[in-house]
Amino acid sequence: MSISNIDAVAEALIRARRDNVLPAAAPMANALGSADDAYAVQQWVAGELGWFGTLPPQYWKAGGPSREAELTCAPLPPAGVWTSPARTDHWPFHLRGIEAEVALRLGREVDQALASTLDVDAARALVDAMAVSIEVVDSRWREGVDAPALCKLADLQSHGALVLGEWVAFAGRDWSAQTCEVRIGQQARVERRGTHSLGDPAHVLPAWLRHATRHGDRVAAGTVVTTGTWVGILMAAEGDLVAVEFPGIGRASVQF
Repeated sequence: MSISNIDAVAEALIRARRDNVLPAAAPMANALGSADDAYAVQQWVAGELGWFGTLPPQYWKAGGPSREAELTCAPLPPAGVWTSPARTDHWPFHLRGIEAEVALRLGREVDQALASTLDVDAARALVDAMAVSIEVVDSRWREGVDAPALCKLADLQSHGALVLGEWVAFAGRDWSAQTCEVRIGQQARVERRGTHSLGDPAHVLPAWLRHATRHGDRVAAGTVVTTGTWVGILMAAEGDLVAVEFPGIGRASVQF
């Protein structure tokens, strides 16, 4: 890891957030050599902008394109986590990508020792509630979602905001039969069934918890992780009402 490279990428993202001016990611493409470098940038930016203070993050995102791929994680700024029905008044977006997801909430604290032992079944047993979530995809890079992969990971994996529906008790279900419905403004309704990339949202839990506790931090009871999209990225525009429903779980909405 080159501290000067980490610093350069972090400073570019900090300026983008403070000044709302997007830098180019292309010149930064070789500055980050690994996911660990990108995670170091996440931590640097969060510290400079005071997102979490002395407390561990309460909201996270985690996911990946398949069970064989390395999962990625990002802690989410709490000011951009909203309860449905939400409005985005006065919140700056460069993109309005929509990901329909299911968020999971921990029912107990997890430390590094416990996280190191977890498989999916054991991690699933730690969850007490779930909710429909809408992740708004955005970018602080000029290239948006076409920025280099490590630049996107450094930028919280292109996170913009998170909207959470009502919490319901977590229970096992046949995720392959779960449907998801998305309505964006006047666009045609999108419906998917069993399309979570990992087959089961709980599959993110062991890797996420090991990542979140890797420096000895504890993940508190009540911490939330949103677990990846069922619909890819759908694009919304300013003025659109976005509504997402997972029948049998709940719904969430956001007005742009």
